[in-house]
Amino acid sequence: MATTLNSAVETARGPVASRAPSPVRAWLGHTFAWWSYAPAVVLMAVLTLYPIVNLAVMSVSTIDFAEGEAVWSFTPWRNIDLLLSDGVLRDTLVNTFIFVVASVAAETVLGLALALLVAKLVLSKGMARTLMILPILVPPVAIGSMWKLMYNYDFGILNQIAMALGLPPANWLGSTDLALFSVILVDIWHWTPFVFLILFAAVEGLPVDVFEAARIDGASGWKIFWHITLPLLAPALAVAVIFRGILAFKAFDEVYLLTSGGPGTSTELISLHIYKVFFEQNQLGYGALLSLAVIAAIVACLLVSRRARLGRAAS
Repeated sequence: MATTLNSAVETARGPVASRAPSPVRAWLGHTFAWWSYAPAVVLMAVLTLYPIVNLAVMSVSTIDFAEGEAVWSFTPWRNIDLLLSDGVLRDTLVNTFIFVVASVAAETVLGLALALLVAKLVLSKGMARTLMILPILVPPVAIGSMWKLMYNYDFGILNQIAMALGLPPANWLGSTDLALFSVILVDIWHWTPFVFLILFAAVEGLPVDVFEAARIDGASGWKIFWHITLPLLAPALAVAVIFRGILAFKAFDEVYLLTSGGPGTSTELISLHIYKVFFEQNQLGYGALLSLAVIAAIVACLLVSRRARLGRAAS
């Protein structure tokens, strides 16, 4: 009786199970993955592609305002002439290059040294790691205001310490010789913990047996660091340098609060120059052209670094 019932059920289900899905359901099944990506693609297009296209259109235009409305005129050669005749642009590029190279190099060295030191701690490693990352949690506005008070010529703590040691006070933010160095010092204090976090995670993941074998073979500490530690940390170092290079290239908040690009143009970075062109000089078309040039420079640096890493990995 049970066998008869089972066969009857299978006979009843057979036509349903063998029935082919409709073309619409089959198409939806094959393309479901693409449809699930569609909202993210549309959002990226609205928030990324549209602003870039709008920036490109602005870069070949002159935008004036009359009776509350923007008047666009197609003037690509005028913006190019402004770019070629911009007397401040050369100084901003030099300042940006010095700022990026000096800050990223110092942060990489300090971050690596701190990562190696904290990794060797037996007790309070978690507390040390927490204290290291505190500067990242402070907003750039608060950092700029705090360091501006510390750099103050009359009552800043740095000049107070200098006078206590018998040294003359320094005009940290008002001297063309010291202003850029002072800004770089603030950036190093703020972003060294970022590099430390990346490298600390990499140091914690290093294979212990490799170092033990090297010590058994009689390798010195310097040889172990140079021939084992650095090569193993090379991918993490590359990531840290690339990320910090991009962020340093876009630095704005702290520089604006500390010096606003002064004295003169001694601390004016490219991001601050673009801001002034847009909002102080009201040259929207030329500012858009400068922004596109900065984007192109960042993309070129990323492509060069990627090719270098691929070439190093292949060799």
